[in-house]
Amino acid sequence: MRSLSFLSKMTIFSFLLSTLPVIFIGAFAFFTSSSEIQKNVNEGKMQLITQINSNVEQKLTTVNHTLNQVINSTVLKKAMDMPLTVTDFMMYDDLRSEIRYMQSFDTRLEDVLLINAKQNWMIKNSGLYKFDNYPFADKLISLMNTQDNSMWILNPSEWFYTEENARSVTCDYSISLVKKLPTTGLDKFGLALANIPACSLKDMIQSDSEHPDDIVIMDEHKRIVMNRDPGLIGKSITAAGLTDLAHLDEDVSGQFRASIHDKPYSVTYLRSNLNNWTYLSLTSIDSLTKESSKIGTYTIYICVLMLLLALVLAWLVSRKMYSPIQLLLNQIGGLVSGNQKRKANEFQMISEHVHTLFQSKSQLEKEVHQHIGQVRTFFLIKAFQGHIKPTELLEKLAQFGYTDHIAAWKTMSVITIQIDAIDHTRYEKKDMELLLFAVHNMMEELIPTEQRLAPILIDQTIVTMIGSSDSVDSDFRTMVYGLTEQVQQHIYNFLKLHISIGISLPIHAFTQMSLAYKEGLEALKHRIKLGEGIIIQYENINSGKHYLNLNYPKPLENELIDSIKLAEKDKSRELLKQLLHAVFAAQLTPQEYQIPLARLLNNLLMMMQESGIALNQIHPNQGSLFEEVLGLHTTAEIEDWFWTEVIHPLIRIYRDRQDAQYHNISEKIIDLVQHYYDTDLTLEECASRLHYNANYLSSIFRKETNCSFSDYLSNYRFNMAKKWLSETDMPIKDISSKLRYNNSQNFIRSFRKQEGLTPGQYRDKQREGLPPSTI
Repeated sequence: MRSLSFLSKMTIFSFLLSTLPVIFIGAFAFFTSSSEIQKNVNEGKMQLITQINSNVEQKLTTVNHTLNQVINSTVLKKAMDMPLTVTDFMMYDDLRSEIRYMQSFDTRLEDVLLINAKQNWMIKNSGLYKFDNYPFADKLISLMNTQDNSMWILNPSEWFYTEENARSVTCDYSISLVKKLPTTGLDKFGLALANIPACSLKDMIQSDSEHPDDIVIMDEHKRIVMNRDPGLIGKSITAAGLTDLAHLDEDVSGQFRASIHDKPYSVTYLRSNLNNWTYLSLTSIDSLTKESSKIGTYTIYICVLMLLLALVLAWLVSRKMYSPIQLLLNQIGGLVSGNQKRKANEFQMISEHVHTLFQSKSQLEKEVHQHIGQVRTFFLIKAFQGHIKPTELLEKLAQFGYTDHIAAWKTMSVITIQIDAIDHTRYEKKDMELLLFAVHNMMEELIPTEQRLAPILIDQTIVTMIGSSDSVDSDFRTMVYGLTEQVQQHIYNFLKLHISIGISLPIHAFTQMSLAYKEGLEALKHRIKLGEGIIIQYENINSGKHYLNLNYPKPLENELIDSIKLAEKDKSRELLKQLLHAVFAAQLTPQEYQIPLARLLNNLLMMMQESGIALNQIHPNQGSLFEEVLGLHTTAEIEDWFWTEVIHPLIRIYRDRQDAQYHNISEKIIDLVQHYYDTDLTLEECASRLHYNANYLSSIFRKETNCSFSDYLSNYRFNMAKKWLSETDMPIKDISSKLRYNNSQNFIRSFRKQEGLTPGQYRDKQREGLPPSTI
C-alpha cells in the first residue's frame, strides 16, 4: 500500500485544521458567553451603584452642610437659651427662615425639626409646639441616648407629623439626619433633625439608571432604606428574600451569588463610608443566560457557514501551498514527471540540499570567526597606537567581548615583549616570525583571559594589557612583575630564548592605553644600557611619572576636516574647540605649542589646495597665515582666528558648492521619476544611473524637496492616476498595473485613503464637473 503524498496529507490536515477549531470555538462560545455576559453586567452594576452612591452621598452631604449652618447660626444659639412662646414671634420667624433655606427640591428635604427639651419647645414646618405635649416626644428624646452627636437614622415618618396632618404622609419612613444640641459643651439637651422621605431616594436615582428596580439600599442595621416595593422600607433585608448576608461583612465592595425567592441572583454591593449604608444591585442569572443562548445560536450559524467555506477552500489552499514545494523540486532537479505518482519521501532531495547548505554555513561561520579575531587584532593595534576616539573606545571593547574587563578592572598596565638577538642561538633570522608566533601563543596560555586583553603583534613587539580589580598601585606592580618573570622564565625553558619585557606605569582608564603603550616601548629602549633578557619598569627610568603625551589629536583633526567638507558649521566649531583643548592640555612650553598649531594650519591649507580652493579666496591679504597664528598669545584668540580666518570661510565655499551640486542631483532624480514612474523604479536604480551612493542621494533629495524619494514617487504616480481617470477611459485595472501596484484592490484602497473616494467615484464626479472636495 502506497503512503499518502505530502499533498494528500496537507489536504487532510487542512480539513481537520478548518473543522476542529470551528467546533471548539462554537462550543467555547456557548459555554463561556453566560459567564462573560455576567462579568460585563456585574462590572456595569458596580459602576452604577458607585455612581448612585456618589450622587446620594452628595445630596446627603448637602443636607448635612446646610443643617450645620442652621445649628451654628447665632439665631439658634440664642434661642437655645430662651423659653420660646407664641409671643416671641421675631425669634420664631428668624428660626423658620433658617429652616426654609435648607429645604429644596434637589435634596428632597421635607421637614426640619428643632427641639429644646430644656426649654420645652419644638419648631417644625407646621409651627411652634410645647415639646412635652408632642405625641412622639418620648420617641424623639430617645434619639439623644445615641453615642454619636451626628448620625443618619431611619425613623417612622409618623414621629414628625401631628395627628391632624398625618394622613398626608406619603412614605411610612423618613431618613433623618440627627444632630445633638448645643454643638459645644458636654450637656446636650436639644436635637436638630432634617428629614428626607425614604421613598424619595428612588426618585433621586432615576437619572442614574433606566431600570432602578434592582437597586436596594440598606442601613448599618440591615434595614431596607430604599426598594422598588415601598412596603419593604424599614424592614430587614431578609424580607426582600436575601438571606445570605455573610458576604456583605467581608469587604467594602464585591460581588457574590445568592438565592432570592429560590431563584439565582448575582448580587453586587458597595458599602458607603459616609453613613455605613450598603448599596446592592440584584441581577437575575436567568435573564443573563437568555442573552448567552441567543449568542450561542448565532455562533452555531456562523460556525456552520465557516465550516462550509473552509471545506470548499481546503483543497484549493492545499494545492496552492504545495506549489512552492513543487517549484523547489523543479529547481533542484528532483521532481518526477507530472503523470507519475508522487512518493511520500519527496522531501528527501530537499533534505540533502539543506544538509549541504548547513555544511556550507558551518564553514562560513568558522571563517567569520577567524575574521572576527583579525578585526579584533586590528582594533587593538589602533587602540594602542591612539587612533581610536576616547568616546568610542569602551563601546568597541564591549563589542569584542571585554564587558567584564571594563566593569572589573580598576588598575591596568601595558607590557611589551621583544625577542633579544638570536645570533648565538639555534635559530636563524628567518625563524623570527615563527618565534614571535610561539611567544604569542605561550602568553595566551600563561596569562588567564580575565587578566589580559588579547596579545597582538606590532612591529616585532608583542603587546598586551594586564588588568586587575586591585586599586592599590604598589600591589598591582608586584603582581605584574611576578607575572612577567613567570612568562620570561617559561619562554626561556621551552624555547631557550632571551626576551625583554617593558612594563608601563599603572593606569586607571582604558583611554590611557596609547600612553601606556608608549611607556612600554620607551622602557624597552633602555636595553641599550641595561643589556638583554631584562624586565624594565617604566617607573624606574622616569621617576614614576607618566610619559609626556605629545600626541597630536589626529582623529579630531580628521573629524574636523570631514565636517568642514560637509559644511557642518556647528559641528566644525565644536570640533575645533575640542582639538585646541586637546593641544593645550599637554604640559608644553609656549614655543612647543607652535608645532601643533602650525601642523593644524598646514593640514587645513593642504585640504584647501586639494579641493581646488585658492588661498586668496579665504585670505585676500598678502600676509602670511603662519606668522599671524604664531603671533597670537591666548587660547581664545587662537580659536577665534582659526574660525574666522580659515575654517568659516572654507565652510561657506563648500556650502555654495554643495547647494549647486544638490540642486543638480535633485533635478536629475525628478527627471528619472517623470520618465520611468511606470517601471519598478527604485532609489538604488537612480543611484546606479547617476553613479552615486544610494544613501547619499536619499539625504540630498530629502534636503532639497523636504520629502523622501518613495513619497515623491508615490505622489507623482497618484497625480498621474487622477489625470488618467479624469482625461481617459483607461480601465482601473490597467491604471493600477501601469503604476506598479500588485493588484487593482491595493490601488483602490490606496486611492480611497488619499482622496476619500474610490477611483470609479472620482472619475464619475470629474465627469459631472464637480470637484472632489464637494463630496
